[in-house]
Amino acid sequence: MLKIALVAGEISGDLLGGALVEALRARLPNAQFYGVTGPQMEAAGCTSIASIDTLSVMGLAEVLPALPRVLRLRRELLRRFSADRPDVVIGLDAPDFNLGLERRLRGQGIRTVHVVSPTVWAWRAGRTQTIDKAVDRILCLFPFEPAFYEQHGVHGKAVYIGHPLADQLDAETTPAMGRAALGLPADGLTVAVLPGSRGSELKYLAEPFARAAALLAARRPGLRFVTPIAKASLRAGMEAAIATHAPGLDWTLVDGRSRDVMRAADAVLIASGTATLECMLLGRPMVVSYRGSPITAWLLLSAGLLKTKYVSLPNLLADEPVVPEILQKQATPEALSDAVDALLAGGPARIRQIEQFDRVRDRLRCDAARQGAEAIAALLGA
Repeated sequence: MLKIALVAGEISGDLLGGALVEALRARLPNAQFYGVTGPQMEAAGCTSIASIDTLSVMGLAEVLPALPRVLRLRRELLRRFSADRPDVVIGLDAPDFNLGLERRLRGQGIRTVHVVSPTVWAWRAGRTQTIDKAVDRILCLFPFEPAFYEQHGVHGKAVYIGHPLADQLDAETTPAMGRAALGLPADGLTVAVLPGSRGSELKYLAEPFARAAALLAARRPGLRFVTPIAKASLRAGMEAAIATHAPGLDWTLVDGRSRDVMRAADAVLIASGTATLECMLLGRPMVVSYRGSPITAWLLLSAGLLKTKYVSLPNLLADEPVVPEILQKQATPEALSDAVDALLAGGPARIRQIEQFDRVRDRLRCDAARQGAEAIAALLGA
């Protein structure tokens, strides 16, 4: 009987792990699955030896107190897997934790697979050599990643499997249908405003986004705005920005439900980040912006840490850059409102985005879990 160990470090890894376990079980019906799990992996039949809650920490203030617990878990897993000798150990994202574990296990002759490539193509390309030592296979979610690994001397290990979100999301819901799902009026134009899910993002983006909304509302009477609030602690900051810089606007704040908010929108003003990928897969035209501290901006944009020409995933994945990226000092309310207004007008800018988004969605929709299971089965010779 094959023994397959998996280590997920956060909710996204659990979702991917659950689908991967189901696909592997269909491909290898006699395999035994166990590891660090969340509810989706457990529902798929993976026995839990530890919970993802042990690893799901973010931010310096949260990580430091949890560090002894995290390091203890890695030592325990190393001992457990060294004794069990599973046929393969699969790390699901969480590279800071998993790559170190994978490297040690591979040094003992245990086969290792890492799912979801770190963004080595954007910064810290030297990590490709660390990954080369740690894994037998790296399963990539974006089509350009295997070629990047080859160019950096990692040969025959990177496999493109497609993106699981592309298998889950589609662009068939109209904005009117999306608004009805949120209890908003179906008619009229709506702009989704997503200034980020972290307090640091709200600090820099809430004001210019709110002021841009005020300019848009002045141009288009009756325009509606809606914002998802990722966590309760951010609500007061967004409410204060709206009250100060965009008073009197038709603006709804929704707890969570960011995908529903994007579905309800005719255009989206959004902070750069992974949410832009979801927005693209949902087929919603967008304007991407970002503001950070002057030091962060200098490190990324001037000191050369950022190795890509564009910051948003839609522009990195499309055949041509179609999404406006308005960053740092250029992210003025006037520039933001002009770019969003062009999308609401329904002209060429909007059409080009939707056409490119459709093409990218087709490329990313590969049944990622099944493709991943096939790559792992091939590594096992099964």
